[in-house]
Amino acid sequence: MLVPPGFSQNSVMTKLGRMVYYTAEEKPWADDLQRVYSERKLIFLHAFGGGSSAYEWSKVYPAFAADYQVLAPDLIGWGRSDHPARNYRVEDYITTIIEFIENTYSIPTVAIASGLTAALTIRAAIIRPDLFKSLILVTPAALEEFGQDYKTSLAAQIVRIPILDRLLYIGGISTAYGIRSFLEQRQFARPERIYPEIVEAYLESARQFNAEYAALAFVRGDLSFDLSKYIPQLSVPTAIIWGQKSEYTGPEVGRRFAQMNPEAIRIFIYLDDVGFTPQLELPAVTIGLIRKFLPLLEQPA
Repeated sequence: MLVPPGFSQNSVMTKLGRMVYYTAEEKPWADDLQRVYSERKLIFLHAFGGGSSAYEWSKVYPAFAADYQVLAPDLIGWGRSDHPARNYRVEDYITTIIEFIENTYSIPTVAIASGLTAALTIRAAIIRPDLFKSLILVTPAALEEFGQDYKTSLAAQIVRIPILDRLLYIGGISTAYGIRSFLEQRQFARPERIYPEIVEAYLESARQFNAEYAALAFVRGDLSFDLSKYIPQLSVPTAIIWGQKSEYTGPEVGRRFAQMNPEAIRIFIYLDDVGFTPQLELPAVTIGLIRKFLPLLEQPA
């Protein structure tokens, strides 16, 4: 995957395998590292989808490297991390998120996460609130909220057919055309915001050995659940950003989440004319919002 200047690749071991992450260790950030490492921490967690990886946040996280220790991992089954051939389940990723933070941070961290991973991060924060200082989440949806049943969708049903699921992945999801079509139709509000580097990065991740296992688990709905059942249990200060044109779940879901637990979900904002990943579609706006939310979430409720 494409790595921003000054960032290098490291890894930690989890129960499911080696988890790669990217952090600032070189110029132009190196002069500030000793001070930053003893103070503030940010972890950026990417969403799921064909070709997903830490690249998703690569236009955002360098903006914080001078002031924070920044870590951006490829989750297990994605990017350059290990891709064990297994039937991935919700508990796999909740456990892995917790393990990663335990293995890389000695103090509570701010987690910035997107999509289904943001929903999984909420569940991790419920289990281990001591690991999290605050959450900034982009479209945290697990695709079964408030009676929605993603597993009955056509896409989920098709990829439940053995052999056909692999053929669809090889011939559709892991091709440049398939990735661009997915980004245009499902992820971005404006296709003209998709430039070749984005397609290249997603394609590299999608073509990793055994990459189909995690991707197909996501498309089948094996990782879906009803996040609304867990929202009342959240205690970590949280801000939510929602793209108004998010293909999977509209901003009304986020509003309902905020109303269910206003003590924890202190901020909810939706962005007009933005899709599922504003961090790629409008990175400068996303950076500005994160900078705005960080001090607000530190204030007493």
